[in-house]
Amino acid sequence: MRGGCIRADGEHRCGRGEGRVKHLETRGPREMLKRGMGSASQNMPLRIVSIGGGTGLSTLLRGLKRYVKAGDGILNITAVVTVTDDGGSSGRLRREFDVLPPGDIRNCMVALSEDENLLSRLFQYRFSSGRGLKGHSFGNLFLTAMTHLTGDFTHAIRCSAEVLAVLGNIYPSTGANVALEATLANGRKVAGESRISRSRSRIEKIEIHPRRPKPMPETLEAIANADLITLGPGSLFTSVIPNLLVAGIPEAIAASKAYKAYFMNLMSQPGETTNFRASDHVEAIYRHAKLPMLDVCVLNTRAMSGKVLDRYRASAARPVENDVENLERLGLKVIATDLLRMSGNRMQEKIRHDSSVIGAIAFELAQKGHKRKSKKR
Repeated sequence: MRGGCIRADGEHRCGRGEGRVKHLETRGPREMLKRGMGSASQNMPLRIVSIGGGTGLSTLLRGLKRYVKAGDGILNITAVVTVTDDGGSSGRLRREFDVLPPGDIRNCMVALSEDENLLSRLFQYRFSSGRGLKGHSFGNLFLTAMTHLTGDFTHAIRCSAEVLAVLGNIYPSTGANVALEATLANGRKVAGESRISRSRSRIEKIEIHPRRPKPMPETLEAIANADLITLGPGSLFTSVIPNLLVAGIPEAIAASKAYKAYFMNLMSQPGETTNFRASDHVEAIYRHAKLPMLDVCVLNTRAMSGKVLDRYRASAARPVENDVENLERLGLKVIATDLLRMSGNRMQEKIRHDSSVIGAIAFELAQKGHKRKSKKR
């Protein structure tokens, strides 16, 4: 695909005049459904497969959920979630009960729940005291108990999703009990996701053990049928790339006729991606997947300043540099717009993606992917 850039003002066309991304943050789901689908609605649903983990994936899912709720059967969402977490509540449950880590799965379930009401808040409730309970979230305990009742983690997810009325499918990237190992720039090896995340040396390579675990068959089927496949946002080496180390997933993504989009992180992460430009993220994905697979890279254009940025810089985190020309040399189309939302109270604000904006971009890209697939039939 030819490179190109859609600027925040929506005035610069890209590629061969492939439309514009204009004021996505102000366009509601119903407006986009009316504007984009027209008489093609009988060919629905659009199918989006979102791959990742951590808060980034749940943020995107929350934005996409608006389109599921706005249009009856217009959108089908599948989340493919990494299962390498070995810290906090998830890590404790993993070690004590021999289950896959439930935390990222739980966050995705809540993000896709039909109404984030009392029941969803219950799943996110974290015990602040109690011997053996302190630090655990109720949802993690629920998923662990359901796994033991059903004898299968994937079945436990399905049952729990029914309780929360989840608007989509959620699959672990693999059913195997896997662990991460990083090779750092200084040559040292670090084992375990939590230790890797705490390291302050730049990561050169990430590996998964056991090597090339089997994927879920449902994941491969969803990827093959997708109109859009998204990677990120989320920690590059501990949330995104681990999914691509599962046997068959990179090949399935590359073979899929879907649009493939990478949602770039807003900030670098100390150690993991110190001094990484946008193109460095993409090249790391290609290096670990062992093949190119992306069509589109989504970047933030809004400048950051003030005390919140100073706090990030104090931890050696920086805004990711948008080296658009290098992305275009990699054959990517670039969508660049304001993706930023500040979350938290003023004293502890965090830099986060705006779920409504990235959801709108993903939905529009799914429309393009659907049209492209229709032309190839």
